[in-house]
Amino acid sequence: MSITQEKIEELTSIARNVRRHIIEMTAEAGSGHPGGSLSCSDILTALYFDVLNVDPKRPTWSERDRFVLSKGHAAPALYAVLAEKGYFAREELMKLRKTGAMLQGHPDMKGTPGLDMTTGSLGQGLSAANGMALAAKLDRKDYRVYVLLGDGETEEGQVWEAVMASAHYKLDNLTAFVDHNGLQIDGPITQVMSPEKIQDKFKAFGWHVIDIDGHDFKEILNAVEEAKSTKGRPTVIVAKTVKGKGVPFMENVADWHGKAPTREQAEEALKAL
Repeated sequence: MSITQEKIEELTSIARNVRRHIIEMTAEAGSGHPGGSLSCSDILTALYFDVLNVDPKRPTWSERDRFVLSKGHAAPALYAVLAEKGYFAREELMKLRKTGAMLQGHPDMKGTPGLDMTTGSLGQGLSAANGMALAAKLDRKDYRVYVLLGDGETEEGQVWEAVMASAHYKLDNLTAFVDHNGLQIDGPITQVMSPEKIQDKFKAFGWHVIDIDGHDFKEILNAVEEAKSTKGRPTVIVAKTVKGKGVPFMENVADWHGKAPTREQAEEALKAL
């Protein structure tokens, strides 16, 4: 796959806007999860602005590709990408977590256009994605299904039941990303309840495994193309990322998993971005 420098620059610019939205939204709300939203911003940008066959004017179009944000607390990143894509006005972003607003603290598919699954309870997204991918097979549809999990989330037992099911049903129309930033709300994943080595576990269940830098658009897009060409089994793309990516005082600090920046901190973050 030929990825032009122009495309890389376009995606980089969009991802920067996404990160700015994340900071502004969480600061305005006074709550939210900036750390893990910033770490997955490049993955979501690449998906929505290069990979997914979707139409913001027809969010429930039956032939669309599906995306499930299993790590639902990273909703600010997904909301920012959806707004940039044109699913709803950017002004909605500043109403994050407000009473009666469209954008809740975790994704609600009944209230927000562009969402394919309501998420937030960790460990459940891959199961939902399996159902979508299996439905596509049974209905002989060509759409593909993508799901994003957190690395801390893989400590949930349901994840591995779903991993087993994906391989059993040979869901080669399913691609999972793991946002592997190494941190969760309580600290390093290796100290809380280590799921390592994540790649070996997926391989043991029969998945095709790809390792990438989750902030390198060329690697992200090439990995997706490899996943599309892999037949007979699902693919997982384990993306090495940085918690709080783009904001120096947030990078690799677990405390920013679920804490919003103050107004002053937001100004500093926006300057850095």
